Amino acid sequence: MSDSPGVRQRAPKKKLVSSSLGGGSGSEDEPIVKAEARNVPILVSKPPRQLGHKLALFVVTVAAFITRFWKINHPNQVVFDEVHFGKFASYYLQRTYFFDVHPPFGKLLFALMGWFVGYDGHFKFDNIGDSYIDNKVPYVAFRAMPALMGSLTVPVVFLTMWESGYSLPACLVATGLVLFDNAHIGQTRLILLDATLIFAMACSLLCYVRFYKLRHVPFGRKWWKWLLLTGVSMSCVISTKYVGVFTFVTIGAAVAIDLWNLLDYKKGLSLQQYSKHFAARAFGLIGVPFFFYLFWFQVHFAILYRSGPGDDFMTPEFQETLSDNVMSLSSVDIHFYDTIVMRHKETKAYLHSHPDQYPLRYEDGRISSQGQQVTGYPYNDTNNHWIILPATAPADDRRTNLPVKNGDLVKLRHVVTNTDLLSHDVASPWFPTNQEFTTIDIEKSEGERHNDTLFEIKLESGKKNQHFRTMAGLFKLVHNPSKVAMWTHTKPLPDWGYKQQEINGNKNVAQSSNLWVVEDIPSLAATDPRNKREPKKVRSMSFLRKYLELQRTMFHHNNALTSSHPYSSQPIQWPFLLRGVSFWTKNDTREQIYFLGNPLGWWLTSSILAVFVGIIGADQLTQRRGVDALDRRTRNRLYNSTGFFFLAWAAHYIPFFLMGRQLFLHHYLPAHLASALVTGALVEFVFCIEPLESEEIVDGKKVYKARTGPQSLMGAWIASAVILAIVAGGWWFFVPLTYGSPGLTVEEVVRRKWLGYDLHFAK
Repeated sequence: MSDSPGVRQRAPKKKLVSSSLGGGSGSEDEPIVKAEARNVPILVSKPPRQLGHKLALFVVTVAAFITRFWKINHPNQVVFDEVHFGKFASYYLQRTYFFDVHPPFGKLLFALMGWFVGYDGHFKFDNIGDSYIDNKVPYVAFRAMPALMGSLTVPVVFLTMWESGYSLPACLVATGLVLFDNAHIGQTRLILLDATLIFAMACSLLCYVRFYKLRHVPFGRKWWKWLLLTGVSMSCVISTKYVGVFTFVTIGAAVAIDLWNLLDYKKGLSLQQYSKHFAARAFGLIGVPFFFYLFWFQVHFAILYRSGPGDDFMTPEFQETLSDNVMSLSSVDIHFYDTIVMRHKETKAYLHSHPDQYPLRYEDGRISSQGQQVTGYPYNDTNNHWIILPATAPADDRRTNLPVKNGDLVKLRHVVTNTDLLSHDVASPWFPTNQEFTTIDIEKSEGERHNDTLFEIKLESGKKNQHFRTMAGLFKLVHNPSKVAMWTHTKPLPDWGYKQQEINGNKNVAQSSNLWVVEDIPSLAATDPRNKREPKKVRSMSFLRKYLELQRTMFHHNNALTSSHPYSSQPIQWPFLLRGVSFWTKNDTREQIYFLGNPLGWWLTSSILAVFVGIIGADQLTQRRGVDALDRRTRNRLYNSTGFFFLAWAAHYIPFFLMGRQLFLHHYLPAHLASALVTGALVEFVFCIEPLESEEIVDGKKVYKARTGPQSLMGAWIASAVILAIVAGGWWFFVPLTYGSPGLTVEEVVRRKWLGYDLHFAK
């Protein structure tokens, strides 16, 4: 954010107050400044204690707690995504390893609440509608955590407007749009992560406003305090969900503009002084957040030390760090001539073959080899059995007890059809750029096609001559002549392939989805010495390796969330609130929870965003034609303070258009909060009758004086009263859908289908 035009340095004597984020009213913490351009002081009186703001802050805080905690014990059943985040809290409390695409901070808060009330994590939240009462789950305590966050978000919004220098009507409008919003209420009274995300995002904006107001007195105690608090708040955002990176974009853009302005030589900063500013911001807004982000993962790993449902997402090396893990208990060496069963790490499909052949021509007209089909199959049967053979058969007296090692060349013989696995330069069914996998007769395998049946065992992160083991050795099967890796994916083959998965040769050998694991050795005799297993110690693994592996897995699975969902929606639908999400229903009482914002509030904020863009465009156009319709301080606030809020909205909304994953209405809630701030600011801009400042001649010099008398706010008070009444009315109308009580008649449900919302019990 840039400084106010003409504001450059501290005046030696006169007590003056600078504006916040481009034009807000001052505070006691703000410095003495002087207009260097004309060497004329900007006389701004010290603001009063603003008793009205304090009283209003108390009222909206109480109202927030009432609206968020009212009927929080209803329903006493699992609701929507509580099946996930309640389950994760139980896993934490039982120290059982699980996997989730979100960072741990928000889930750790739920576990902390469960620990506070003595819950042991026995309930696994398996199904929507499961009874909390019957299963003795302290669900009200769990829900109280997000409800507390949601309640505190409301006063944070008020404080952000107040600290930015806005009048009481503007503060109330922005706060009321969040206070009386059904989506914010509905999402923050259930066991979900969004309350933590939104609260931390709102705190980030507030802390940065406070930090920016102290920009003229850098490196003081308060300056450092608000800088570090901004960093901690941003860390909490991204440590809850990865969409928290949008808050970093918001603050980062504002900091970049601020640093660009400080680079101006007129600021009087030497390069050494400028470097201190840059380093301080880098430390407070990058270093500190990253440190806390890592800290929560360290807590995550420290708590989850037992084997659990998340094991399969991790590498064997990681799994061996967990107690009671199957890899520590049942992993054995694989020997040549063993019959093995191989399974793909990501899709869980078994390497499979059957006598049927590829068709002569595929659907796109390409010709196949008509060889025996090799596919991925979800179930374990004898067609998944393969004998692992050496590239060159050893003498008979060396056939037994010969372990397979990392880097060995092998052949794989399909047991049922007695054919050898082969890959060659023929396009696969779905990927013309990838090689086909098939099998051939043993005679050809041992003769002219011998080289085409050779594969290299490449253990993931394996050492030279490391033994190849079941369960504990993720590996890539690399075709020796062509250097492609065996790969599969979830798109099913046509009917000729029985809807099974395609197996092909991937030229991108480094791709993590090429990994397989040997799950079993069916041929292992009961008398085999390998069955005599001694208990193995839990292995250790450095935090950095565990962290990097988990990060890769989280990003991969987050990006893979592309399947359709009946209640998913597109970003273009969100500002207009075209549809919601059904969270919970109860047929006998006709009760339902339907996640939906306050339509009147959302339509208003969306309209105001367009108005803001129009005002900026009109101001730029009139200035080009020599017409200056705004006074200096009004324009400064419009561009810098309101512009900052608009930047927050854009940064939290526009990136969703670039995502290919599942998206839901709740993803818009941070952007909606920012749009409420823009709306409050525009109410003051449009309805304040008098300008914020006036020009007067004092002792022959032009002086700017602030004008914030109560008479100038009459229009703003009227507008805010009308807006709040409308928004409160919309909130009350949709209350039964937000709280799930009371049940509605058919006529009452139909009256609430404003835009064809897919409500239950409408007939």
